[in-house]
Amino acid sequence: MTRARLVEPRQPRRRMVTADEIRVWKAVVAEAKPLPGRSPPADPSPEAAALPEPVASPPPPPGKPPVRPSAHPPTPPRTGHGELHHGNSPGLDRRSAERLKRGEMEIEADLDLHGLTQDMAHAQLTAFIQRCWVAQRRCVLVVTGKGAQGFGILRAQVPRWLNQSPLRERILGFSYAQPRHGGDGALYVLIRRQRA
Repeated sequence: MTRARLVEPRQPRRRMVTADEIRVWKAVVAEAKPLPGRSPPADPSPEAAALPEPVASPPPPPGKPPVRPSAHPPTPPRTGHGELHHGNSPGLDRRSAERLKRGEMEIEADLDLHGLTQDMAHAQLTAFIQRCWVAQRRCVLVVTGKGAQGFGILRAQVPRWLNQSPLRERILGFSYAQPRHGGDGALYVLIRRQRA
């Protein structure tokens, strides 16, 4: 049986400042004005100014594989509700799901996300669903657009956002809209009723 040995952290090594770094520093300082009551910084000399080199992280303990960063973002935490897909709404009765899919429910509010960045669209979608939930609106239309050649970032992201907290707790289902409401560049979203 081998014993794991403790690895002492290495002290950072110091390196000398290069002539180029000194030249850049002098150019920056020449244009800078010190705050009132302060004197300008002294010129760095190669002997006086040494920068620490980056410290390598210690190797992982034996027996444990190294942790590699994932290329995929972490999966959002489960909310206790089933995952929703276009036309697949667990917990929604068949008749309501069909009416939603066919666009037979009255649209009580709509949100157009055209031209927004992902961050802006996500924030507006979250606020919109929250407002509609508080106002007890049931069926809303969210327009994402189809994107270039039928692939749009928002068209792909909005269903993912609807499955994440806090939106997933507020909705019962979603489905592509009928052509008269934007087709697959828009979604019908059915909002959950508030419980007393």
